[in-house]
Amino acid sequence: MSLSNQTKHIELECINCHTRVPLDKNISGCPNCGENILEARYDLSQLNVQQWLQELKRRGDRLWRYHEVLPIYDTANIVTLGEGGTPLIKSKALAASLGLKNLYIKDERQGPTGSFKDRQATVAVSALREMGVDELAVASTGNVAIAYAAYCAQAGIKLWAFFPSLAPGDKMREAALYGAEVMKITGTYDQTKELAAHFARTKGVFLDKGIKSVAAIEAMKTMAYEIAEQLGQQMDGGEHWRTPDWFLQGVSGGMGPIGVGKGFREMYDFGLVDKMPSMGLVQSTGCAPMVEAFDRGQRIATPIDTPQTIIATLATGNPGRAYELLYDYVQEYGGSFVSATDEEAFNAIRILARQDGISVEPATGVTFAGLFKMVREGIIKPDDVVVVNCSGHTMPVETQILGDQWQRQVDLSQQSQTPVMPEEGLLSALDQMDKLVRRIVVVEDNPDAARLMSRILRAKGNFDVHIATDGAKGIEIIREIRPDLVITDLMMPDVDGFTVIDTMKSDENMSHIPIIVVTAKELTAKERARLSGEITLLQKGSFLDQDFVRELVEALE
Repeated sequence: MSLSNQTKHIELECINCHTRVPLDKNISGCPNCGENILEARYDLSQLNVQQWLQELKRRGDRLWRYHEVLPIYDTANIVTLGEGGTPLIKSKALAASLGLKNLYIKDERQGPTGSFKDRQATVAVSALREMGVDELAVASTGNVAIAYAAYCAQAGIKLWAFFPSLAPGDKMREAALYGAEVMKITGTYDQTKELAAHFARTKGVFLDKGIKSVAAIEAMKTMAYEIAEQLGQQMDGGEHWRTPDWFLQGVSGGMGPIGVGKGFREMYDFGLVDKMPSMGLVQSTGCAPMVEAFDRGQRIATPIDTPQTIIATLATGNPGRAYELLYDYVQEYGGSFVSATDEEAFNAIRILARQDGISVEPATGVTFAGLFKMVREGIIKPDDVVVVNCSGHTMPVETQILGDQWQRQVDLSQQSQTPVMPEEGLLSALDQMDKLVRRIVVVEDNPDAARLMSRILRAKGNFDVHIATDGAKGIEIIREIRPDLVITDLMMPDVDGFTVIDTMKSDENMSHIPIIVVTAKELTAKERARLSGEITLLQKGSFLDQDFVRELVEALE
């Protein structure tokens, strides 16, 4: 049961004093307290949620299927290029290497212009068309301007796109291809935003204000609706919508996760989900005002005047009120702010592409590098359901982004600073092991993790790898073939890894065999003592980097 154009009612609510005003293009802030962030509120008293859920099943899978909770009155004003409805992909190889049972990737690369900003563009431009706006100014490092340019072209709205000079030239040209008037600004992204605002005021042009734009937040919340619906289908057979334990995204201005948080709050109020997700918010180390403020326990971030990252899309030095909203969210529902270097981000791009076949933009590389850290530090647990926003596709202008700085600033040969791909590092080290090892037993109850380790070990064809999916079978195989190396997990049903190790230690025929323990479990002091001796302990996820190679070789020498 949907709402008709006549019965739908939309208001804007101040996030500070909760004053409500009608949705109007001329509203720039709260008339009562001056707060400039307002959120859309809908009168859904005539919406039967259960009937609505049934109707959703009959609609297409695109973003506007949720039009009842989006800020337009008349669906005839929708400007769409087929955005939304992006797949939720369950990771296998990467998840296994990290010791995660439920890692999902929300593949926003498949939008019309190749990024999750298509969501923002379709909702914002549709709302602006309904309000009668015919000229628009926007500041962007790339993806927003390209998306807006495409949708404005369809809507017949003139777009002025302001880019900082750090933005790739090919991105500027793509926006210009759609008919946008491109303004290249020699300065930071924050300075570019200030100039765009000044231009809009003096020329009487409508300004898209990013985080302050109602349409932008509303657009990003549709990602939450899709995730909840898709997770329910994949994990529960579609009986219920489901909230992940974690939602991760690389953040600059913070609009995406703020919108996603609003979406989950709405669904919680509707009774569609039973909890809120924790947020993993990742910034580039060269421009991480949110992370630095969070680490200091501060609700207000100190701006960074000169960002030191070559990932232009994450170079917002002053997050302003956005950080305060995200900080409050994390305090209430849980989460963490972490940072990753440009080197770690580009290496994460390679890891994801080669393990799961997904090629992503640098901002998503930062997100995955943050994921690796959160897993290794125990912030994200093995049983957690994790969704990562894959915000955009690897750009064909990668050389423009890196330029000559690739050798100077992103030196992937420095192994002390940058981990390398497991295939490359491990296979190079396997030559050293060739005379030491022939037979290896892998004891691991997670079949994906077992296959990944087996694939790496067998890559050169020199190793006889045997897989046991439980401890009892592992002991049986070890006794039978007397391997040169045992790699075992700890947490397994019935006969666990501790029992496997104790059995080997007590048998003189097996006690000499080197053992490597790979586990995601946070060990107690007593458990660590139990593993003392000639046993190498690795946290799951470590075999993404050189540590696994080094420890493996050392264990055999």
